[in-house]
Amino acid sequence: IVSSCLKKMDEVVKDRYNTSDWNIYAAQASDGDNWQDDGNLCVTLLDEKIMPVVQYFAYVQVGRDQTYHQIWHNFDGDKPLWKSYVAIAEKYKNFAMDQIDNSKDIYPVFRELFKKKEA
Repeated sequence: IVSSCLKKMDEVVKDRYNTSDWNIYAAQASDGDNWQDDGNLCVTLLDEKIMPVVQYFAYVQVGRDQTYHQIWHNFDGDKPLWKSYVAIAEKYKNFAMDQIDNSKDIYPVFRELFKKKEA
């Protein structure tokens, strides 16, 4: 259940980091599995609690293997968490999403997500 992590993040930020003094950045990696009801809660938490206080949020979906991806995509398209987060990515320009399908993609994906942007 992914929402428990987002709830904890909200709690830690509120308890330890005054957002007028700190820049808050977040990165989440997941295999993308989640309950649909929890996905809806994740979107609400991101929209109402997390995105208003972060400078940037990166979500990385980590793949399993090619056979698993073929079965999943034939069955239902994107993974549940990815589907849930698309609405957030469309609403917030400081929310980025990418996928890592194999180990050679790890550094390029993170490099792209965290490259310095021109102001």
